[in-house]
Amino acid sequence: MGRPGRVLPRSFYARPADVVAPELLGCVVETETPEGLVAVRLTEVEAYAGEDDPASHAWRGPTPRTEVMFGPQGHVYVYFTYGMHWCANLVCASDDVAAAVLLRAGEVVEGGALARERRGPKPPLRRLASGPANLASALGLDGAWHGRDVTHATGAIRVRRGPAVAAPELLTGPRVGITRAVDVPWRFSLRDDPTVSPPRPRPVAGA
Repeated sequence: MGRPGRVLPRSFYARPADVVAPELLGCVVETETPEGLVAVRLTEVEAYAGEDDPASHAWRGPTPRTEVMFGPQGHVYVYFTYGMHWCANLVCASDDVAAAVLLRAGEVVEGGALARERRGPKPPLRRLASGPANLASALGLDGAWHGRDVTHATGAIRVRRGPAVAAPELLTGPRVGITRAVDVPWRFSLRDDPTVSPPRPRPVAGA
């Protein structure tokens, strides 16, 4: 895939979630801790549009948990789900608009040994960061990372630009794991990539 590019600036995130999301595909999320560096190339994401989106955590307005989603952009929103898993989102759109992109899956491209230590011996390589909870685990993300800025090259978490994804490589379909707005086609993934999480994306007509 080649070396990732520069860290994405805050202006990259200052757009609607469904615009930012597909452009994150191929980008690389890096976390740096005392244990080492892990980098994951994003292969699947989902967009959520805040108070205009009944599937978003921010649909009913700001709470202590979701306050970070209301701006500024370029911060990470980390939440705990099912009493056992952490998941990570990147805050986007404009200030006071609680839009975010859920990081659903990716390929571990650096720090594989550390990612394996965090995930355990059983998952095959293609599944180390497949699924939002697995991706967060591989990167070492938990509640302590909530609200951190991802736009600084020297930060402990950052997102680097990847190669542009051509339209034939992009698959768009409905989001999964939600009970509201289930037909909104804001799940974006790299077509036929083995790290994309199940269930396999179901494309919308014309995609």
